[in-house]
Amino acid sequence: MDVLENKTIFMIGAKGFLGKLMVEKILRVHPNVKKLYLLLRSVDHITASKHFYNEVVEKELFRVLKEKWGGDLKPLISEKIYLVPGDISSPNMGLNDSGLLEEMKNQVEIIINFAATTNFDERYDVAFGTNTLGAKHVLNFAKGCSNLEILVHVSTAYVSNQREGVILETPCKLVESVDGTSKLDIESERKIIEDSLRELRNNRDINETTRSLAMKDLGTKRSKMYGYPNTYTFTKAMGEMLVNDRTDNLPLIIMRPTIVTSTYKEPFPGWIEGLRTIDGFIVGYAKGKVTHFPSGAGSIFDLIPADMVVNAIIMAISAHKLQPSRHTIIYHVSSSMKNSISNINFLNYILQYFTEKPWINKDGKAIKIKKLTLFNDMASFHRYMTIRYLVFLKGFEFVNKAFFYSFQDKYNDLQRKFNRVMRQVELYDSFLFFKARFDDTNLEKLQIVARDNNINPNTSLLDPKAINWEDYFLNIHVPGLVKYVMK
Repeated sequence: MDVLENKTIFMIGAKGFLGKLMVEKILRVHPNVKKLYLLLRSVDHITASKHFYNEVVEKELFRVLKEKWGGDLKPLISEKIYLVPGDISSPNMGLNDSGLLEEMKNQVEIIINFAATTNFDERYDVAFGTNTLGAKHVLNFAKGCSNLEILVHVSTAYVSNQREGVILETPCKLVESVDGTSKLDIESERKIIEDSLRELRNNRDINETTRSLAMKDLGTKRSKMYGYPNTYTFTKAMGEMLVNDRTDNLPLIIMRPTIVTSTYKEPFPGWIEGLRTIDGFIVGYAKGKVTHFPSGAGSIFDLIPADMVVNAIIMAISAHKLQPSRHTIIYHVSSSMKNSISNINFLNYILQYFTEKPWINKDGKAIKIKKLTLFNDMASFHRYMTIRYLVFLKGFEFVNKAFFYSFQDKYNDLQRKFNRVMRQVELYDSFLFFKARFDDTNLEKLQIVARDNNINPNTSLLDPKAINWEDYFLNIHVPGLVKYVMK
């Protein structure tokens, strides 16, 4: 059964990590798809085409597909793919061509929305525009599609602000502020953003860098106010709320992957792009810049390889075709229930890898790493940072003033580095001390669907129990990180 055969699909976010993988997978495994409309943030079709080839097709990710098609993908792409310039954060997703809009609404049968800004420390206005309003704009488009079979909204498992216990596959609800004084209102958040931007723009004494930092701080403040660790998870949660708050019977699937890592098998092991959630730490550690790690003894990382996420999406579409439902189905694509990895084991694998294969710096010298100093809670980490760095900074500040600010540049640099470390730890603290598990009952049902319908397990691997984490980190993920990101 090929659920995508002769189907017209509209995909948003094709330039992102998961979006690229989905495009590659469809063209490689489901070449009988009828058409792929891809929304790309561009002003015109020429720019969109340039971005698509440079930022998607030319990646090594497409190597296996190119080999399959004799090295030239242009005939396949020209037949199957139609690029749509637009912007998900704009009303109607920036689609101004009424003829194209009508054509798409008549033809599109499957919509997959990958679009997201995943930066934990993004400006609030930017994250809100893409992650929250963007979800609403896609939903409004979907409502106008006369032949729509399913809308797939790709979210994140961390839309729950629950930190312990089992997190169920249930819809996001409007939450109260941490102090219980107010209930989240998405329209109010939009107005807060607009008012803040207006105030910042009207102040001519503030430069763009300061404005940007102020909008980042606003996002962090509003997120913490409602119990979310960062702007990314908060704005994605609000996006889910908007998608769920609909009055029609639109068929909807919400996919919630956890921390997405490099490919496990398809199209080949270890492909990755950019620094994912855990990878900034791995790179910093390998280069000798990270020597301390706040981590609860009982904490885990809930990791899932990217190709398993793509497989789960395709299988969820297949399951819907077999048993159509007007109820929203939420899937946690995760490993914590069946095959979690402890923070301690993760750290040991990284230590082992870079002890055996140390990073060579630009001077040709091997970086010798040491076992990390661990902190079991944030309080002990803050105490260490205060004694080790903050006291010194305060003393240096006094000396700088005493010598008529002769060391101002050096002081500013040290202050920036200290603030950056503390900001990053604040953004990631909920992941570093995470003790919850994500219920994956619906993912388990997909495995049964795949088995009962004799779907090739080599191209639909879904089971996190199949992952040997030691082998994955030592032979797949970290080598991929070194090859594609750290070069």
